[in-house]
Amino acid sequence: MAADVREEVSLSEFAQSVNLSVWRLSHIFKSDVGLPPIKYLKLLRMERAKGLLESSFLSVKEIAFQVGLNDESHFVRDFKSTYGHSPTSYRAHFKHNGNGHNADHAANANQSKLRQHISTIAKQSILPTLHLMVYMASAFDWLS
Repeated sequence: MAADVREEVSLSEFAQSVNLSVWRLSHIFKSDVGLPPIKYLKLLRMERAKGLLESSFLSVKEIAFQVGLNDESHFVRDFKSTYGHSPTSYRAHFKHNGNGHNADHAANANQSKLRQHISTIAKQSILPTLHLMVYMASAFDWLS
């Protein structure tokens, strides 16, 4: 999911690739990551969108497309519910506060915390090989 947030995730295909039922995969994923797969993908998309708002001159509509959302109004609503600001006001606030040096530091800290959290979860996973199987399945799909 993190490799390409634009890709639409089919839970049934994902579950089938690791030989689990959709329910079991969702249960394991939520217990390991703390969020259901779809909510986790939404969080990844919002994080990517936030980074694009901070580092690019793309329009809000272009950013929505870059993170896999074709409906700008849904993107704006999701972004606002995640960060408390619309994408436009977030970008303006970010640029107004010294080109975002403090925001850069906060974003890096958040990314570091997310990486640590995911790493900890992977180490404590009920099925640590699930991560390897998912990686191998996605690599195999990429090769074919």
